[in-house]
Amino acid sequence: MLENQKINIKIKLSVLWASVTFCYLYGDYFELYTPNKVSSLITGENVLDSPTKLLIASIILVIPSVMVAASIILKPKINRILNILFGTIFTLMMILIGVNSMTEWYSFYVFLAFSESIITFLIVWYAWNWPKEKTV
Repeated sequence: MLENQKINIKIKLSVLWASVTFCYLYGDYFELYTPNKVSSLITGENVLDSPTKLLIASIILVIPSVMVAASIILKPKINRILNILFGTIFTLMMILIGVNSMTEWYSFYVFLAFSESIITFLIVWYAWNWPKEKTV
């Protein structure tokens, strides 16, 4: 039998945040291949058409990136709270995006949103079920 080492909850959460961050990046990258996307970026007629919208998008997307490190660094209580909070927010956000992106050209986006929702749900699940210290 192969040995299966128990993985620390902090490492599990960090790896899940890294995984979902990769999915977000791939989704945004692949979106560049959809019709009229590049031309809308060149003309400035796109969803992120102002400095304020770009800042808001940056704030939203920095959260998963920072949670990769925060999941390792933070103390368990605040760590658990932030993982449940942000995991829930991102799960709901990706479900909404997936539901509102159901077109032929955006089927990849729906797939990624579904995958991201599963990953962020797992973040919430693991954080919610954070192991308790064993008392002697």
